[in-house]
Amino acid sequence: MSQDIDTSKEESQADAAARRAGGEFVRGVSAFRHMIGVASDFPAEPDRYHLFVALNCPWCHRVSLARGVLGLTARLSMDIAYPNRTDEDDPAGPNFWQFAPDRPSPLTGAPLPECTAETGTGSGFRLAKEIYAAEGSDERSLPILYDKKTRRIVSNESAEIVRMLGAHAKALGSEFSAERIPDLYPDGEAYADLRHEIDVLNNEIYVAINNGSYKAGFSSNQEVYETAFQNYFDTLSMLESRLASDGRPFLTGDRFTEADLRLFPTLYRHDPIYYVRMKLNGARILDYPHLWRWLCRVYALHGVAQSCSLLHCRQGYFGRTWNRTIPAGPLHPMRYPDAYEHPELGA
Repeated sequence: MSQDIDTSKEESQADAAARRAGGEFVRGVSAFRHMIGVASDFPAEPDRYHLFVALNCPWCHRVSLARGVLGLTARLSMDIAYPNRTDEDDPAGPNFWQFAPDRPSPLTGAPLPECTAETGTGSGFRLAKEIYAAEGSDERSLPILYDKKTRRIVSNESAEIVRMLGAHAKALGSEFSAERIPDLYPDGEAYADLRHEIDVLNNEIYVAINNGSYKAGFSSNQEVYETAFQNYFDTLSMLESRLASDGRPFLTGDRFTEADLRLFPTLYRHDPIYYVRMKLNGARILDYPHLWRWLCRVYALHGVAQSCSLLHCRQGYFGRTWNRTIPAGPLHPMRYPDAYEHPELGA
């Protein structure tokens, strides 16, 4: 990787093999990086594109959030994978995202109503890796933005998918008027300072919060874990102070931007999932009153709650632990996600 890597999107791959061997979690880099646009093989058109996501995956959550808040749910179709990947006894092998709408949940004993078959390619694939294999790739990750017309993968980089959906929401068929569509990353010279502010926040949030939570939870090196733990909570304290400084409703002020959208999936998971699963037990978001109210405020936005499933998250994260037992809590001060409808619960 070059030294000018955009660390708000991806992690440096320098010495990645040695770092992984030393116990550090190192996230890979997405290979499909096409862009939707006018001078592109992928013009912005309603009903042309399709998303493949898993509701427990925070990178997918960014994309489903963008789809919801931008009013694209009717014109940007979407398939949802089962929250657990394939097991060792699967004919294809372990650890593949699968489309399994009839598979029962260990939490409910019944199929999860959100889960779908694969409908985007026309081939009815069972595994996400088969979507890639059709283009000669051995990648396996979600999310995927797919062009149903050319039957090609546009992108599997969540940050770039969010940016594309925001930039072309109206042309992609948003149900909102142009004035109502949230401008997640405003264009034009008048907004240069705001874009810079969003860029800085995106970088801090990705490194310390989004990817930092995984370094804490999935690194087996104690030093790497403790550094990630400290950076995570230092950044939460910085964001708490930022919101508290002038009572602003969102990270950059009065408007909901890409920075808010990218922070939300991790904080949504923190109290009920990451506090235990990622060993991030320094504090709850409930212990940060301004961040808690921010979290509840974002959860109340149009399209946000519908993009979330804590059941998928609990099953997906804890279902990958050694004994696959899924914690029943937290129960205090009330069950999640109901708690996100109560900003007054914050300390």
